Amino acid sequence: MTAISDLLLLAAGAALLVAAVVWGAPRLHLFPLKELRVTHELLEVQRAEVEESLEAQLHGSFFTVNLEALRLSLEQLTWVRRAEVWREWPGRIDVRIEEQRAAAHWGDGHGELVNTYGEVFAAPLSGERQLPRLSGPVGSSSEVLHRYGEFAELLNPIGRRPAQVALSPRLAWVIELEDGMLVELGREQAKAPIRMRLQRFVDYYPTLSATRHGRPQAVDMRYPNGFALRFPATAGQEGKGKK
Repeated sequence: MTAISDLLLLAAGAALLVAAVVWGAPRLHLFPLKELRVTHELLEVQRAEVEESLEAQLHGSFFTVNLEALRLSLEQLTWVRRAEVWREWPGRIDVRIEEQRAAAHWGDGHGELVNTYGEVFAAPLSGERQLPRLSGPVGSSSEVLHRYGEFAELLNPIGRRPAQVALSPRLAWVIELEDGMLVELGREQAKAPIRMRLQRFVDYYPTLSATRHGRPQAVDMRYPNGFALRFPATAGQEGKGKK
C-alpha cells in the first residue's frame, strides 16, 4: 500500500509539473515557436499561400498555438484537400498537405474540377492541361468519374477516348469522343446494361465511316438490338444498323 501511495503521489506531482509548465510557458516566454515546416514538396499550392493562410494563426508558444485552427485555415486553400498539423519538440510545427489532384473538368465551365476521389472543387488550372469534361446532377460526380474510367477502357481497342461524359437529370448517359462523335447510351437497364451497349458500339465502330452518308455525327445505342446513325448534312435522315 505504501508503494502504491508513493506512485500515486509521484504521478500527481508530475501532472502538476506539466500543468505548471503549460500554464506558465507563455507568461514566462518559454518554449517559443521557432519554425514551421512543410514536410514535402508542393505542386499546386504556393508557399506564399501557405504563409498568408497561417500568418494570423501563428501566435502563442509551442504549447499554446492552436493546431486545429492552423489545419482549418490550410484546408480553405483551393488546392488543399486535407492538411495535418503536429508539434515537433522543442519549437517546430510540421505540416503535411494532401493536394487536390484534378481528374476532369466538372459542369458547364464555371471553374469546377473533379479530383481523383470524385469530389468537386473550384480552382484554376495551372498551365495547359487536357482534361475530359464530366457533368451530371448534384452529388453524381463520383459515379460519373467511375463511369468515365469504364468507358475509356472499353473504347481503348478502337483508339478513341471520351472527351466528355454526361449524365442527364433522367440518368441517361451520353459520351462525346475526342473527334466530336456523340454516343447516346441511354439509361442503365438490367436487360441491356450500359457496358453492353458501348461494347456493341466498339464492335461496329470500324464500319461506321463506311456508310454511304459518310461519317455519322451521332450514334444512338439506345435500341435493344441495334443502333441509329445521325448525319450532320441531313439532320432528319437516319440509318439503322441491326445486330
